[in-house]
Amino acid sequence: MRGIPLTRDFANGGVSFWYRQIGLPARRPALPGSRDYDVVIVGGGYTGLWTAYYLKRAEPGLRIAILEKEFAGFGASGRNGGWLSAEFAGSRKRHAEARGRQAMIELQRAMFASVDEVIDVARAEGIDADVHKSGLIHVATNPAQRRRLRAEVADLRTWGYGEGDMRLLERAEQRERVQVAGALEAAYSPHCARIQPAKLAVGLAATVDRLGVDIYEDTTVTEILPRQGGGSGGRAAAVTTRGTVTADYVIRATEGFTASLTGQHRQWLPMNSSMIVTEPLPPDVWKHIGWQGSELLEDEAHAYIYAQRTADDRIAIGGRGVPYRFGSRTDRRGATQAQTVALLWRMLVKLFPAAVDVPVAHAWCGVLGVPRDWCSTVHLDHASGLGWAGGYVGSGVTTTNLAGRTLRDLVLRRDTPLTRLPWVGRQVRQWEPEPLRWMGVQLIYALFRAADRHENERGTRTSAYAHLANLISGR
Repeated sequence: MRGIPLTRDFANGGVSFWYRQIGLPARRPALPGSRDYDVVIVGGGYTGLWTAYYLKRAEPGLRIAILEKEFAGFGASGRNGGWLSAEFAGSRKRHAEARGRQAMIELQRAMFASVDEVIDVARAEGIDADVHKSGLIHVATNPAQRRRLRAEVADLRTWGYGEGDMRLLERAEQRERVQVAGALEAAYSPHCARIQPAKLAVGLAATVDRLGVDIYEDTTVTEILPRQGGGSGGRAAAVTTRGTVTADYVIRATEGFTASLTGQHRQWLPMNSSMIVTEPLPPDVWKHIGWQGSELLEDEAHAYIYAQRTADDRIAIGGRGVPYRFGSRTDRRGATQAQTVALLWRMLVKLFPAAVDVPVAHAWCGVLGVPRDWCSTVHLDHASGLGWAGGYVGSGVTTTNLAGRTLRDLVLRRDTPLTRLPWVGRQVRQWEPEPLRWMGVQLIYALFRAADRHENERGTRTSAYAHLANLISGR
């Protein structure tokens, strides 16, 4: 990583910077053998934790267990960019096809409300996650990006977004909020908050623990069985290396790690995203950058970046590195390749030239789940006793909360506005088998990178490479 300023104790992988900052939580005991519960949740990330939280709050007598391979919050929940955002993964038109345009508008409104719901629960439960609700800025740095940004804001008006939900910024306000080099246009939404994601995960796990949910860590689930498919006594089952756990309902909350389960290899594609974080920036550098409001920041590139100003005045910036590993394999070390660290650092310095001498302290990566149509989903089948939520495509910090409340209502057989949202029950075809899957993802991201190069050099409209990539990907 020649030419990149690194701290003397620079770390790459292992855990995210967020856990390096607060320390790893003490491991909870593993499953002591076969057990029976009312509800079993496979996966101890945000989805599983929120689902357990809302179920236990609604029905304190429910016997609930969470089965986690590593520790609660190990995966994307403790590795993400810290965006508590109302942005929802997937095509609005596709979701509207299920239950109508108004239903998609209601889904978006539910996402707006979910941002505040997370903040309210964190406050009520005493979870200090460095929450700061200051909104989100989208910035365009070339003419093609500016055209896309304007078109996106106009399109959102047709989906229920008012001026107060997303608006283009006047040039003076744009510069007052944050000085991004080369920015031609920017848009602002108030529906986003900065968080320290590991603090939220650890705090939520402790809360769920305190409510009486059994969290078993170091417990690998190998297979999930429906009632008709092998669960004893008409019960659904989660088969682990330490015993079989039966229940009325088994909820799969494994997101990017879903491919490791028997029979789920092509369900959701595990996509990697990488991050770096700097040392704290000195006051004289912040004078050049601004960013006093600590809004979240995203550009309009196809291989986009996302960033936050942390509570201790660092810049954390992320984007796609090596997007996919052959055979849906995932990297347990969480290390980021040297060329990806260099790419993210170049993007950081391109956006904020004043930060060129600020050392990079940590690099890491995480895995997220991508359905074949890139649309998130939540589902529960009462006949089989199986349910799931995920496919957040990188927009999961808030969506997991909405999923948890929706799964609560589905498990308790409640007919509510949440259970009527268009992402409920959505099922799509599986990803192609290898090597087609690997070849397709490599081609898609090669096209996105080519599109960004073309637009940065001379493009005034969205590159044809990007249109082709979107067509192949099914986005």
